Amino acid sequence: MKKIALFAVAVLFASTPLWAAKGRIQSGKDVKTGDIVWQKASKKYKITYKQNKTQVSAEYGLGEFDSLDVEKPANLDAAIQSRNQAALEKITKDYLMLKWDRVAGKALVDILLKNDRNDEAFKVARELIKDDPKGAYLGEFAPAYWRTLQKTGETARLENCLRKAATDGDRLSSANALIMRGDILCDSETPDYRKALTDAYLRVALMYGDEDCKPARVVAVDRCKDCLTRLGMPSRAAAVEQAANIH
Repeated sequence: MKKIALFAVAVLFASTPLWAAKGRIQSGKDVKTGDIVWQKASKKYKITYKQNKTQVSAEYGLGEFDSLDVEKPANLDAAIQSRNQAALEKITKDYLMLKWDRVAGKALVDILLKNDRNDEAFKVARELIKDDPKGAYLGEFAPAYWRTLQKTGETARLENCLRKAATDGDRLSSANALIMRGDILCDSETPDYRKALTDAYLRVALMYGDEDCKPARVVAVDRCKDCLTRLGMPSRAAAVEQAANIH
């Protein structure tokens, strides 16, 4: 009898998540607020919420809802600012597929690449997009993943991601892909700063004026300044910044 009781307790704890993020899932006019977990095996979100004072749950696969909002980890900003690798690693694992894993992951990848730990950076990035293949070319984390591909010599895979960002992604993805192409030109053994400037960075700075693309324009303007300086035309940087409307 004691063994049966222990087994029942074990089953109970196995089926109850030890940790869940607070958040909400919206599908049309239906909004559910509660505890959300990503179920890696089934590749579905499970949200536990109250309905008429009773705890119930619902599951959603990728693409089966309109939006997912999760409360921001309390220590995220401090971890990014202090470049706390251990804290960032924990957030990427705890919040896997729960929005903030990508934000922490982006900062973590940056730390690893700056310390020439390219293979580790690639593993982190690969894990973060494993359950959502679109993350390889769509969304704010994609450029970080692309940098790991560049640093590890995965040129064919990188080219495929950039192509998909341009053809299947949104405007921001397309802009980020252009910036990455410029970076490739600048980082080559024979850098072509002029081509990077005209074919990539200036196009983003001047042709992607949507509000959603502002983060890309900010990056593009910085790259333009660097290229113009290297080409002996630093005085033109102010005109580019003004035209890009980033303030």
